[in-house]
Amino acid sequence: MKFLQTELPGVIVVEPDVFRDSRGFFLETFHAARYREGGIPYDFVQDNHSRSVRGTLRGLHAQRRRPQGKLVRAVRGEIFDVAVDIRPRSKTFGKWAGFRLGEQDFRQLFVPPGFAHGFCVLSEVAEVEYKCTDLYDRADEIGARWDSAGIDWPIAEPILSPKDAALPTLAELRKVLES
Repeated sequence: MKFLQTELPGVIVVEPDVFRDSRGFFLETFHAARYREGGIPYDFVQDNHSRSVRGTLRGLHAQRRRPQGKLVRAVRGEIFDVAVDIRPRSKTFGKWAGFRLGEQDFRQLFVPPGFAHGFCVLSEVAEVEYKCTDLYDRADEIGARWDSAGIDWPIAEPILSPKDAALPTLAELRKVLES
């Protein structure tokens, strides 16, 4: 298993060992001790699963007072997964990192607390599972509009929820976080 550090501190790509044979495959999708050794020293308290069609863009989402770290993987299809640093005093505020995750490569992305998360669907359908380090709290939810962080999304006209379409810009979010 490989834990690949990215240009953003704490954002880690996980490449698991996959054992394949004529029957199919086997892999560990999480092992607490190994993940701690690999730089992900968090306890996970909630698992989520979403299903989306091609062109859907979900994000950019975060929580303010109870930020969630997320360990994300595409169990069906392929996504472009993104982490954006939204820590207002961080040297890398507003910087983003994006990675393709798919059912064929089994890679995972760890998005640490203090980062917004989003993804777009590249395949006909994608199912995404992710583990969270804190519980979801609707009243604590914050986010930034998908097109306000300079992300080089691989889709031109995303399908957005009304809530995501109405999110503030990253600059507006920063003002809220600094208040």
